[in-house]
Amino acid sequence: MATSNRLGELLVREKLISLQQLRAAQEDQKKNNTSLGAALAKMGFISDQAITEFLSQQYRVQAINLSEYEIDPDVIKLVSKDVCERHKVLPVSRSGASLILAMADPSNLHAIDDIKFLTGFNIEPVVSAEGIIQKAIEKYYSAPDISYDEIMEGFDEQEIEVAETEDDISSGDLARASEDAPVVRLCNAILLNAIKKRASDIHIEPYEKNLRVRYRIDGVLHEEMAPPMKLKNAIASRLKIMSSLDIAERRLPQDGRIKLKLGKGREMDFRVSVLPTIWGEKIVLRLLDKSNLQLDMTKLGFEQKALDDFKYSISQPYGMVLVTGPTGSGKTTTLYSALSELNQPNTNISTAEDPVEYNLRGINQVQQHEDIGLNFAASLRAFLRQDPDIIMVGEIRDFETAEIAVKAALTGHLVLSTLHTNDAPATISRLLNMGIEPFLVTASVNMVVAQRLARKICNACKTPVEVDEAVLLDVGFTRDQIKGCVIQKGAGCAECNGSGYRGRIALYEVMPFSQRLKEQVLQGGSTNEIKMAMIEDGVKTLRMAGISKVLEGVTTVEEVTRVTAADNR
Repeated sequence: MATSNRLGELLVREKLISLQQLRAAQEDQKKNNTSLGAALAKMGFISDQAITEFLSQQYRVQAINLSEYEIDPDVIKLVSKDVCERHKVLPVSRSGASLILAMADPSNLHAIDDIKFLTGFNIEPVVSAEGIIQKAIEKYYSAPDISYDEIMEGFDEQEIEVAETEDDISSGDLARASEDAPVVRLCNAILLNAIKKRASDIHIEPYEKNLRVRYRIDGVLHEEMAPPMKLKNAIASRLKIMSSLDIAERRLPQDGRIKLKLGKGREMDFRVSVLPTIWGEKIVLRLLDKSNLQLDMTKLGFEQKALDDFKYSISQPYGMVLVTGPTGSGKTTTLYSALSELNQPNTNISTAEDPVEYNLRGINQVQQHEDIGLNFAASLRAFLRQDPDIIMVGEIRDFETAEIAVKAALTGHLVLSTLHTNDAPATISRLLNMGIEPFLVTASVNMVVAQRLARKICNACKTPVEVDEAVLLDVGFTRDQIKGCVIQKGAGCAECNGSGYRGRIALYEVMPFSQRLKEQVLQGGSTNEIKMAMIEDGVKTLRMAGISKVLEGVTTVEEVTRVTAADNR
């Protein structure tokens, strides 16, 4: 922060920016937790290149444009990512006993001494803007992309294998199933290409005269390929063998799991669902990448007040915290993040999940098996005999599960669970419709969180666009919000495959169960009346949260209208 303040003062003193611009950038810096240089560049007050040239003249140190520089991976390994982020530096090249180091603040002697001690090299500083250094850190220290062509070239025995489990079929069966090399290579191509394109799901769908493969990328399905129809059964059999399913059974749905070991030490799990349709077996694979599981609550998309309210609710010794939203809206990630925050050696946490998507260290996770009577209600009863502190139920689907969860919340346990409703107020009505008495709902529920996932604008091709004021008003923007706001959109580039979007951000409606809301429930208030009371309490609806992300330049107006419903007016 001291470095940023000094940079801001210098830029104002040299009249490169005004004091008002500095204050506006500092506000944006605090709100989005970015560097001052990045905030100034984003708001169009000064470019990163101009900042670099200014610092070069100020400190009489050579400037470097990192975006045009390709750094040797061996040099990058000399300094860890944590050290680079802490000091806002990046190792650039090595010459004899000297290490050339790009710095946002070349006068930071502490950083120079620290890196000299860690590496054993003499440090020669060059200067670059903090925003450019941060982008370079993300580029060079991110997990390396796996080259699909490289893996496919020689994967047969080295690069990819189905990890062995206790239920693996015999090696003889695997050998026979692998005899048809084109099918094996095609199945591996489908899986590996999905990893390369950051897909969350793979859909393999047979129809009367064609077979198609689709990937869900950032929440939207894209058609990827159309394999020959004659390979329909062979592809299904190969994937069923990989996931230890019965290849002879083609009339009933089946569920399995594939664990792939990729080259360079990376692993990927696929949750497999096989569904018989009139034209053959449709297969859907959900990709579960542990390396991408985000358990840091501060990076999920919560606004600060909502995050503080959520953390307060999950820190209570008892009560229920419910997360609601459609399938694929990130509910599991939010709950896992909460459990990760609560997971301490002095806490007993048990979860009932269907299915268990990720294994969490230190948490007792139970896979549900309806066919043998192990359902959410049965698991909950068993948990209460296991001296629990915190219980997570995958989903409250019926009165029996809801009743036991409420009783657990009223008897000194913190209960986390999900429901499928459209927003937070509708969750209360859903519990009442299940048969839970209003006084039990008000006594047990601490908070309801509704969420959606919206696609993020690709940073590589982000550009301002003009949007008609009437359209913004219709979406829900206020006139004050429209004044001076800059609406962003992705133009489409190679990084985002021309879509203009890359990655997703969660939109949250965080509703603490206040006294005002409890009175509405006890008086028999409708869902709309509960929603109005929630807004009066200062809670942002999903649409309001989406509008905030548009104003921050994170997502687009189109995405907000796609994933959220308009608020009743």
